[in-house]
Amino acid sequence: MSEGKTIRVCSFCAMDDSVEGIVFDEFGQCSCCRDALARGPHEWWPGPEGRRRTEAMVERLRAAGAGKPYDAMIGLSGGIDSAYLAHIAVRELGLRVLAVHVDGGWNSEPAVRNIESLVRGLDLDLYTYVVEWKEMRDLQVSFLRASVLNQDIPQDHVFFTTLYRTAEKFGIRHFLSGVNYSTESVVAPSFGFPYSDDVHLRGIHRRFGKVGLASYSVMPFYEFLWLTRVRKRLTVHRPLNYLAYNKDGAVDTLRRAYGWRDYGANHSESRFTKFYQDVYLPRKFGYDKRRLHLSSLIVSGQLSREDALTELRSPPLSPEQARRDIRFVVKKLGLKPAELETLIAAPAVDHRDYPNQMRFIHALHGIKRIVRGIVGISPSDEARR
Repeated sequence: MSEGKTIRVCSFCAMDDSVEGIVFDEFGQCSCCRDALARGPHEWWPGPEGRRRTEAMVERLRAAGAGKPYDAMIGLSGGIDSAYLAHIAVRELGLRVLAVHVDGGWNSEPAVRNIESLVRGLDLDLYTYVVEWKEMRDLQVSFLRASVLNQDIPQDHVFFTTLYRTAEKFGIRHFLSGVNYSTESVVAPSFGFPYSDDVHLRGIHRRFGKVGLASYSVMPFYEFLWLTRVRKRLTVHRPLNYLAYNKDGAVDTLRRAYGWRDYGANHSESRFTKFYQDVYLPRKFGYDKRRLHLSSLIVSGQLSREDALTELRSPPLSPEQARRDIRFVVKKLGLKPAELETLIAAPAVDHRDYPNQMRFIHALHGIKRIVRGIVGISPSDEARR
């Protein structure tokens, strides 16, 4: 962002033009929340329609799980969304679920405690995959040296690869995801980069890495397509979209039932993600990711714009908290403090400057839109599939 540039803030939500691609209309409303509001009727059903969808989902999962130990699988990160989803799935819907946790070496202490208390309280079977730390560390340092925006790709790729391959291992056909419209509806254009692009991940690691990825689970994009689009071995459900999901209410329930412990801001169950969102992004890209989360809450009616802007007037972290988080990351990654500071201060590099498959991925999305138009599938029809 150019120094001295006047920041324009949306008249409806808390998004601003610090991210490229945001467009404002004549009323000052940004394209991000306009898009989210337009998608709402096709993605979120907090009333009778949601109850109908929930009943149909439960019937389908129980039929698929007949004669098997599990009806579905769920990922547990120690975060609020997945924890509350596990509570709903077991306590209210009576489903038999296998909980899967991927330990990438960055679990916060409250997140670990939350997983333990939830597993005990719900009597869940838990499958944990521990990523080899030397490989994970080398890959994450490689991405820092690459100077790209999405520093969560090393974690996200192995998390989702593990989930799909665990489903194959246990013969599970359904996955319950905590992703939801209520708290995650607002998406910024040109922000982030797909974790599923294995060519990109390997390309950056070849350029900057020093340790071979012998055990780190990499899923080629063709395998991702095969499992998710062709064979459709794993159907992903988002049950929180069938509820009037409210994060504050979910936290209250989890505290009462399981002694839930707060871990801080959104997705801060990972110490690295916390550093990435609260330190790396604001300092390197001038972007406060809280705007996405707060704007999503505005769209779903859980927060006023005034309260969101008030929260944004304070930095994500105090100077002392930032120093503490930087010290932790430096020690964990085996870097020197000055080395990490140099990496943060280095000029940003576009993901597309490294090997990637984005042309292929964009082409697939284009084909999907064309086919949808030919056969007359509307967004609402696709959401029902």
